[in-house]
This record gives sequence, structure tokens and C-alpha cells, in this order.
Amino acid sequence: MKILYVSTFSNTINAFMIPHIKMLVSRGHNVDIACNIQREIDKGLLELGCKVHDISFSRSPLNKTNIKAYRDLKELIIDGKYDLVHTHTPVASAITRLVCKHVKQIKVFYTAHGFHFHKGAPLKNWLIYYPLEKWLAQYTDTLITINNEDYLRAKSKFKAKRVEYIPGVGLDIDKFKNVVVDKVVKRQELSLPEDAFVVLSVGELNKNKNHEVIIRAIAKINNPIIHYVVCGRGPLESYLMKLSKELCVSDNVHLLGLRKDIPEICKISDVFAFPSLREGLGMAALEAMAARLPIVTSNVHGIVDYSIDGKTGYTCRPTVVDEFTNGIINLFNDLNTRNQMGENNSKAVDKYNLDKVLSLLDKIYNYELVKGETNE
Repeated sequence: MKILYVSTFSNTINAFMIPHIKMLVSRGHNVDIACNIQREIDKGLLELGCKVHDISFSRSPLNKTNIKAYRDLKELIIDGKYDLVHTHTPVASAITRLVCKHVKQIKVFYTAHGFHFHKGAPLKNWLIYYPLEKWLAQYTDTLITINNEDYLRAKSKFKAKRVEYIPGVGLDIDKFKNVVVDKVVKRQELSLPEDAFVVLSVGELNKNKNHEVIIRAIAKINNPIIHYVVCGRGPLESYLMKLSKELCVSDNVHLLGLRKDIPEICKISDVFAFPSLREGLGMAALEAMAARLPIVTSNVHGIVDYSIDGKTGYTCRPTVVDEFTNGIINLFNDLNTRNQMGENNSKAVDKYNLDKVLSLLDKIYNYELVKGETNE
């Protein structure tokens, strides 16, 4: 088949889609890519023969550049004579399905990396995104979901021709489980005390990732040994630094920016905190679990697929500081519990193994191939 992979930005392709595309090429498919190129597409994909098309998608649905993106994508799909378009991320996927509903004999796959509407989501999300996704589902041949809540809702409420569940985009477990690092040296590199109790978060510094609740929990605990390390950058960096100073914990909060050594940092940490307001699944938490860290998480959306209170760590209401405070204190005080939860997590993440995810994706594509041959 000739396949077009579509995403709003190239970052998504580079971060999550490379193994998927490589698998499809290895099966004899031709795969091209369409996205807003913020960063160059991985050279390995170019070496496989993937052609990359720069489409001016914007993350904001109302941005006028999306009109141009619609026109350019329509021209690309028609001229490219693709058999199947596999789309990711909300804006690009909405535009793609609007284009493809006017194009005959083309199949549309849509991987929803987490609907913006879910239990506990703001009302405006339900009023805006739910009816839009429900309407667009009728123009979707295969809707792939990555958590149980989204799967059950799509299966019962949407009219996509087929709804499938895959547990995420695939996790390279060995990368996190088997990494070896000198704990003392690494902590010195990060300006952390050798005897620090390190609470780690990984994710963009934005409202949804909700790092503020952990900073407030650290302030309530008021223990100089406990340090909060955050890997990521984003629009709230200045706000979080200011908040840390106001709460008198700036010496214990470390905003490290974008890092390429996350497996090593996981290995020198004691607890992973994941307080997001919404997550389709949450790769950062799964990576921490693979590194045998106990997790303290919010109890929302895709996170509850793997975060089990008292077994993997502690689950908390995302805006309740005291619950995160208690979870961190409990883990700080009990090494045996930390070790047991870490061991539980090391086993639990096997479900999200990259090889298993690719196998499921392969079956979905094979189904489409067999169906196409039968129809012919």
C-alpha cells in the first residue's frame, strides 16, 4: 500500500512514530509523511525512502493557516494517489478527515492519543470536542484508541467503521530497565545532594502537566532532603520558578529543561510524580515504571489504566495538594514499599512493550489488506 502518515507537527513523528513507520516499510509499504516541520524529520526515515511534505498545520483550530493546510493536504492526497492515510493529533486529524471525506477509495486510520473529553474534563471540552469527534468518526475507517476509557466511549458512541485498542505507541522497556549509571556522579552533575530524596517529573511545563501541585506538596512537606526535579521546558517555566521562591523551596526545585538522559535521571531518582489533568496514556510515567520507580499520579483518563493505588504507588485527585503530599511522605518513609512498588511496576509495563504494540498495529493493517483483497 501507499500510505501517508499525517501529524500536526514533526515532533510527534520523531518522538513516537519512527518504529511504526519502519515496521510498515519493512512489510513492503511505501510511507510518506505530512506535517508542520518544526524540527527536521529523523534522517533514518528519509533513508528508508519516506518523502516529507511540509503542511502548515497550527495547533490552534481557529488559526487561518489551517485553511491553507487543508488545501495543500487535499492536493497532496489527490496527486499522491494514496491507498491509506494514517493521521495523528487532533487538528491534523480533523483536517485530514474533512479532506478525505471528498476523496473516493481512500482509507482513513486515526489514532486518538487521548480525547480532550473524559471523566472529569472541563465542560467546554465536552461541548466543543465531543460533538466534533463524534461527527468526524463517520469518516474514519479505523479509529485506534490508546486507553480503555476512550476505547469504550468510541465503541459505544461513535460510528467509525471499526474501533480498535492498542496500549499506547510502544515503550522501549530495555532502554529504561537496563541502563547503568553511577548514582553519585550523576547527582553531582545535576547539582543534587548525594543523600537527597529525589521526586522526578518529565513533561512540558504547561498547565495540563500540573507541576504546580507537586511544588506545593514539596512546600507542605518542608523537608530539606526532598528535592523535586523536572525535565522539560514550556510556557510556565518562569511561573514555576517564581512559585518556588514564594513558597521558599527554590533550593529544592530543579527545572532542568529539555534532557536527553531521562533513563539515567530515572535511575538516580526515588519517586516519579505525574499529576497531569489529562493524559491519553502518559509515556513518561510508563518509562519511570520500567525504571522500577514507584509513581504518584493523578487519577484521570489514561493514567488509571496502569496507576493502581497502593500497588504501583498512589493515585490522587489532580488538584488536591494534600493527597500528593501524603503519597510522597508515605514513600519517603518506607523503603520496602518503594522497592515493592517499583518491582510491581517493572512487571506491569510489559503490556506496553514496543514489540507488542507493533504486532497489534501490524494486525490492524493486515486486516485492511485482507479486506481489500476480498472486496476485489
